[in-house]
Amino acid sequence: MTHTLVDDRQMRAPLAHADGAPDLDACAALAATLASVARRIAMRHFRTPIAVETKTDLSPVTLADRSIEAELKAIIEARAPDHGIFGEEHGAARDGAPLVWVIDPIDGTKSFVSGLPLFGTLVALLDGGAPVLGMIDMPALSETWIGRADAPTTLNGRPCRTRDCRELRDAVLYTTSPEPFHGPDATAFAALGATARMTRFGGDCYSYGLLAAGHVDLVCEVGLQPYDHLPLVPVIQGAGGVITDWNGAPLTMRSDGRVMAAATPDLHAKALAIVRNVLNHSDQPGAIPHR
Repeated sequence: MTHTLVDDRQMRAPLAHADGAPDLDACAALAATLASVARRIAMRHFRTPIAVETKTDLSPVTLADRSIEAELKAIIEARAPDHGIFGEEHGAARDGAPLVWVIDPIDGTKSFVSGLPLFGTLVALLDGGAPVLGMIDMPALSETWIGRADAPTTLNGRPCRTRDCRELRDAVLYTTSPEPFHGPDATAFAALGATARMTRFGGDCYSYGLLAAGHVDLVCEVGLQPYDHLPLVPVIQGAGGVITDWNGAPLTMRSDGRVMAAATPDLHAKALAIVRNVLNHSDQPGAIPHR
């Protein structure tokens, strides 16, 4: 067995109660282990010569992406062989199971291959399709957020909280890049940016961690996949924030890729009102390109 960071007691501990509900204490401990394993592999390859391939959706992938996901999948299957797994690189296994783990081994591969430390590993646990546990780990920054349905979000083990920002004119707005926004989506984001106090670009999943920690107030994105956004949900919600699609609906495996995360319900509602107003007055559907 290669995953030496998982001790025998952890490997034997059940991840669910007798009634089938997840034991979030045990699952959070497993998430922390997964973060450690992913971090070790990522940092072995970070800022070293590494081959970069282009997938069919034109996004990049490396040996590090595939190695991390394979290792995390092996650890989860050793602990809970009946749980489902949905990963970016290796696809789905038992995805119809009541409990499903979602893995994005390197969120921000473009950052990773260009030496920028703002890449992360994302993991979620879904219970009946709803995310009840989420993790953002930033290997190069040694920062880990863990959110869960029954407790406050933590950053490196300490509770964290979103900022009490309720007005768009006071908000710091982030998105990873303006490139995925096209047509009405681009117009909607421009309208949102024109109202915010400050707009910044970059960060990938790190922007959501900054939101949960009270440094950023609003994150607006398009083109996200389930493994990009589902792990963020418990992190943002457990820190007091709100995260939905652009219609205000909960994020699911079937969401369209548009994501709005905000520090407070008031701010979230005002941001949604702006983008929906633009889209409702557009003759063209917004584009949903892949990141």
